[in-house]
Amino acid sequence: MNYDVVIGLEVHAQLLTQSKIFCGCATTFGAPPNTHVCPVCLGMPGVLPVLNETAVEYAVKMALATHCDIAPLSRFARKNYFYPDLPKGYQISQYELPLAEHGYVEFTLEGDTRRVGLTRIHLEEDAGKLIHDEVRPVSYVDLNRTGVPLIEIVSEPDLRTPEEAAEYLRTIRNILLYLEICDGNMEEGSLRCDANISLRPAGQEEFGTKTELKNMNSFRNVARALEYEIRRQRGVLDSGGEIIQETRLWDATANKTVSMRGKEEAHDYRYFPEPDLMPVVLSPEYVDTVRSGLPELPDAKQARFIEAYGLPEYDAVVLTTEKALANYFEACVRLFPQPKQVSNWMMVELLRELKKEERGIESCLVGPEALAKLLGLVDQGTISGKIAKTVFAEMIAHGTDPETIIKDQGLTQISDTGALEAVAREVLNAHPKEVEDYKGGKTKVMGFFVGEIMKQTKGQANPKLVNETLRKLLAE
Repeated sequence: MNYDVVIGLEVHAQLLTQSKIFCGCATTFGAPPNTHVCPVCLGMPGVLPVLNETAVEYAVKMALATHCDIAPLSRFARKNYFYPDLPKGYQISQYELPLAEHGYVEFTLEGDTRRVGLTRIHLEEDAGKLIHDEVRPVSYVDLNRTGVPLIEIVSEPDLRTPEEAAEYLRTIRNILLYLEICDGNMEEGSLRCDANISLRPAGQEEFGTKTELKNMNSFRNVARALEYEIRRQRGVLDSGGEIIQETRLWDATANKTVSMRGKEEAHDYRYFPEPDLMPVVLSPEYVDTVRSGLPELPDAKQARFIEAYGLPEYDAVVLTTEKALANYFEACVRLFPQPKQVSNWMMVELLRELKKEERGIESCLVGPEALAKLLGLVDQGTISGKIAKTVFAEMIAHGTDPETIIKDQGLTQISDTGALEAVAREVLNAHPKEVEDYKGGKTKVMGFFVGEIMKQTKGQANPKLVNETLRKLLAE
């Protein structure tokens, strides 16, 4: 039987506030266990939470950036459940009256633009972290993360493939990074994703029974977990079985999902309004103030790159996938104002090397100033484009200045017409048959002559002068 796949994602993003959502404890990652805690985030009797205003502002920014309706009044609720990393025995979240609803994001995949609806964005506090001993049957709890502000971004069930889900998640992360409200680090847990997935017979309107997937800490693992779950559910349905509504964990080592527990419904959490916090009231003036402070977002930056720099749409999309990458491009263009050349080098040479080294642009040893200098040397004829690639590889490996590499390795381009003519004559004299072929109309052999000259000069000959010299000699 053919099936339609239905996927919805719940994305939790830690907000980059200096203090927690309801107390003054620091939110910095990596501190010794249980050092960023206080009676409020530990849930001691008699303490009262106080809402972090910056957390509200950041949540509103994300809501505006994703075209949501901002609620003039939203309310916190207690989500009750027991787990060792939840010291209060409940999580302060939002339920019936979330901060924002009915938004959407758009992304392009394989040339098609997809729009995914957002059900809601709401504020909540994070839980702690359990650390399981690899040797003994013992677990430890670190409550430093307890009370760190989160926004939960809940999509509509509009995704149909693992590839769409991964691209949607990249889009959400990119918006968060542009807004500078989350660092997007999935490995450290500051951006986390749960997926709800179900299958239904093709053409059926009613959704199938869904499972929830957790423990996916990369875009690749999100796609792999969904691919596995699609195969698993299809196998169960094809064999006449029924899907059980449950929560499953992704085991990246075994490349499979494993059952964790039965899936809870909302009534299992016994939500009720948080009695210690007032409702959040947002005036239109406040929302407008936040809107006026929004930075240029990815879609707007793409459009500007196309219009202002004359870039093709593909280039603009690639260069704006990360804010740091877009900033690098613009810094380089300010120093070497030939946008398409900068774009070509970044998309081919720079991004290839970064992928190979598994580095981000922030840790790249070649800054925009160094790349602009290298491109300027090519433009001036000091080195050829081929030699520039050799120089660039040295730059990205060691962070060395391009002029230093060229000087130390003697890579300056040969532009002496007399010297090039001597090499060209030698090549032509050594290949009389090819010369006759050229003169007989087989002009493609010109590439062979150029290649031979480049071999003899170790790639240092000026390509333009080589072609001019060859044409002159072959016309004699």
